[in-house]
Amino acid sequence: MTDIRTAIAIGEAIRRVMDSQFENKTEYVPLAEAHGRFLAENVIADQDVPAFNRSLYDGYAIRSEDTGDGPVSLEVIGEIGAGHVFSGKVGAFQSVRIMTGAPLPEQCNAVVMLEHVESYTKNGVTYITVKEKVPHGMHVFFKGKELQEGTCIVKKGTLITPGIVALLATFGYSMVLVGKRPIIGVLATGDELLEIDEPLILGKIRNSNSYMLLAQIDKTGGDGVYLGNLPDDLEKSFAAVQEALAKVDVLITTGGVSVGDYDYMPDIYKRLGANVLFNKVAMRPGSVTTVAKRGNQFLFGLSGNPSASYIGFELFVRPVIRKSLGSGHHHLKSIKAILTENYAAPKAFSQLIRTKIHYGNAKIYVSSVGLNMSGSITSLAGADSLLILPPAEESYKQGDEVDILLLSEGQEQAFFC
Repeated sequence: MTDIRTAIAIGEAIRRVMDSQFENKTEYVPLAEAHGRFLAENVIADQDVPAFNRSLYDGYAIRSEDTGDGPVSLEVIGEIGAGHVFSGKVGAFQSVRIMTGAPLPEQCNAVVMLEHVESYTKNGVTYITVKEKVPHGMHVFFKGKELQEGTCIVKKGTLITPGIVALLATFGYSMVLVGKRPIIGVLATGDELLEIDEPLILGKIRNSNSYMLLAQIDKTGGDGVYLGNLPDDLEKSFAAVQEALAKVDVLITTGGVSVGDYDYMPDIYKRLGANVLFNKVAMRPGSVTTVAKRGNQFLFGLSGNPSASYIGFELFVRPVIRKSLGSGHHHLKSIKAILTENYAAPKAFSQLIRTKIHYGNAKIYVSSVGLNMSGSITSLAGADSLLILPPAEESYKQGDEVDILLLSEGQEQAFFC
């Protein structure tokens, strides 16, 4: 690995990561465990939906041709409950009492609602009076109206939502082929770090980054594994990284990627023989973000500063996890928003600011949250978006339209065939 650091644009850094070879693994899971996973195959209808002509209301199944402009009496010859089938034959001027969801007799083509008829008994026989013409198909959900057998319903790569679980159940998918969750290891670096249950000591900080990253991994769809904290010792750190790589698909380290005396990750990448895709990105925070590959394994060297680490994950690690899962959406969703305050223009590196969006007058507005510093933690807790400010000659003004990235969930969309 070269020690020369040349900053590349954010887009170029993302392209280098996404153009790398990926390993997509799949597995079958029970339908009850499929929610939140990504489909690894298209969902195909193995039957018509509905599978039979179905009544939409409680009422009477009739033959439309028996009704006319004036009142007509129809004999009631039976009853059909939901889940049952009428075995008789419905002739001219006859009807069958039917419940919501029940299959229509073969000879019937319409349903008249219960409250739209009058019933009476004559010589021990029940009749209904239909007062007006009932059109063909009235209150009937016909076989195959929604979907026909063989139709592709949902494409692979779609996030499985409760609605898609219902579709899968409808078509008998007791086991579902999904993208297998990659195992993502997290290693922190630095003698200054304490575990979260240790008392604070002057000069030390608790290891918040690792737990933040584990939450981000879980939210994105990976299986996060906390592998502890690396000391400021090259040999021990190298041994720990080697051991970690034997256990995980992807390894994230926080800290140790800058140019300080105890920033050992560049040397570790050299020893591993890893191919460094880049070691500097033209962005703040997180300019020292480094990504390397060893075989099919990614090594993400994120900054030790919380905001920089958070942003590095969302820009570079998130899309790798989503792509390995087979998701059709790899990146954070980008939308336009209007500034509510002024910002000085960055001179060289794009600036990513933790922000919160709000709505008004049918427009989306964005405001900064907390301190705009790479070490700030409170800004992360309140942010639902990232404001992207590219280098510019003039400052950004209140009212300017800008690009933001959405951090919140709810942005996944199904790929319907």
